[in-house]
Amino acid sequence: MSGPFGLPMPLLTDSYKASHAALFPAAQEATAYAEFRQGYDGDTEDQRIVFYGLRYVMETYVARQWTQADVDEAAAFFSTHNAGHTAYPFPEQLFRKFVRENGGYFPVRIAAVAEGSVVYPHTPVIQITARGEYAGLVTYLETVLLMTWYPSTVATLARRAWTRIARAYAASVDEGAQGTLATRLHDFGFRACTCVEQAMVGGAAHLLTFAGSDTLGAAHFAQRLNGGRAVATSIPATEHSVVTAYASERRAVLRVIDAYGAGAYACVMDSYDYAQALARVLPAVAARKLERGGVLVIRPDSGDQTEAVLQGLRAADRVFGSTVNAKGFKVLRGAGVIQGDGVTPATLDAMLDAVMAAGFSAECVAFGMGGGLLQKLNRDTLAMAVKLSAITYADGSARDVMKFPKHGSAKTSLPGRFAVHADAAQAGAPVAFRAGHAPPGAADLLQTVYDCGPTGFVWDAFDQVAARLADQWPRFPRAARAVSADLLDHQRRVHAAQQQRVDDGTAFA
Repeated sequence: MSGPFGLPMPLLTDSYKASHAALFPAAQEATAYAEFRQGYDGDTEDQRIVFYGLRYVMETYVARQWTQADVDEAAAFFSTHNAGHTAYPFPEQLFRKFVRENGGYFPVRIAAVAEGSVVYPHTPVIQITARGEYAGLVTYLETVLLMTWYPSTVATLARRAWTRIARAYAASVDEGAQGTLATRLHDFGFRACTCVEQAMVGGAAHLLTFAGSDTLGAAHFAQRLNGGRAVATSIPATEHSVVTAYASERRAVLRVIDAYGAGAYACVMDSYDYAQALARVLPAVAARKLERGGVLVIRPDSGDQTEAVLQGLRAADRVFGSTVNAKGFKVLRGAGVIQGDGVTPATLDAMLDAVMAAGFSAECVAFGMGGGLLQKLNRDTLAMAVKLSAITYADGSARDVMKFPKHGSAKTSLPGRFAVHADAAQAGAPVAFRAGHAPPGAADLLQTVYDCGPTGFVWDAFDQVAARLADQWPRFPRAARAVSADLLDHQRRVHAAQQQRVDDGTAFA
């Protein structure tokens, strides 16, 4: 089969999608769009969102040629998929037609904002258009296109964490050491993921902001997206199994120093008793460590998060010493602490505040995040959705449509066909307009990436995507007017007209 994982291409959707082509009214054209409905976890103060992951979805699931064999296997599967193991409806003849006449490419046009763009709730990030006899397939790809929720959410989470760490860096780290900020949140999440693909895609999203990762699949994937140029780094480190393999924890740490002590390396130090290891092992290995000249990073993995960090910093200060930087904070000599046990964005603030309150610069501590980075989030975190927004019927009459559930106003959608433009009045933040109603000369940020097949569109290299994010995130406001006044007025008019049909009962006739 031509689909990934040995799946026939028609099955890369939800079951009910297969039944929709026969249900949509006959149309000349239909348009749907994707948006995030809310800021991260409903945050209304900082609503910035990072859009990322479309390239992977397009190259892996969309811009692939279907074959008659795909349709054959799908037909065999659907023959017993309905209730009672009866035949399930699907648009077999439409599929066979575009396999014959369109080279097997799915017959829709997809436009999207650039990867790494900072957007807001209700920014149309993807727009799908289907025409003619294929208009009823306009939302068939919704399932895979919506999977951009995952890398977008991870990328947003990582950038929000960066904001917290950057605040502490601004307060306590000298200008010459600001570059270390990119290494302060390390991806420990490979083993927390459900599959390699999740780790690869989500881990790459993290690397748009931070350079540290132990998720090798993501590091290699990002490097491939970057034309072979390196993206991520890590350092040698012990695990509990290495430490407990030695009868003496001191001998285990000495082995690490002998093997890797000329560079940076991390030692987990809570295999038995973290406090005793700090008090007894660190002084015992200090001479050898100083001979080798590298950077020893202490890693706690249990106990109170904040207290464990402070214990490590104070022990390293006693044994190896520190200097005081221009901002009045201690900087450890050849040592640091990394906390990777149960870290979340919320706990970052508490730990960083405590580190600075104890007199240490934020550069003395790094963080690792595993399940909290790549696993403890879902589509509802940013509430991503795809909805039909416009249809031109077979007779040529056009209608802009929207959803506005009486008891779910947060799910209200936008009507029409859209363009997205940078708003100079909001530092370039994106604003949605009705297509054809944008300011004169404004460039549409929704760029066609696929039109019934590959178009020759060239995806940005990974470092270009990261640079876009690094530029826009601090420049754009935390919250913005993401929908133009004209489009909001149009939404109100469409809503009012449809509400009238609800009230007089014609919507249910």
